Amino acid sequence: MSPIHDDLEAVALEELDLASALGWKQLSALTPWSDTFEGFTPRGREVCIARSYLWENTAGGDIRIEVTVYQRQAYEEGARIVRTIAQKTAS
Repeated sequence: MSPIHDDLEAVALEELDLASALGWKQLSALTPWSDTFEGFTPRGREVCIARSYLWENTAGGDIRIEVTVYQRQAYEEGARIVRTIAQKTAS
């Protein structure tokens, strides 16, 4: 992997971990939902960070969190990470 992609992936993973920390019950109140905001990578690159909370298969079931981090001029070369929060873990 290239240093640029590694830098983008580091931000995507950090954002995914933060988003996942909420847990199913809290996330279910906002699903479906998405937003995009600007930030910086550890190496100082200006990037866009897009987060989406989607129902995996059916409303009320598992929640799919998608995070994509990309430089404005190169969306296709961005880093994308996905994680599913299972409904059965709701507390």
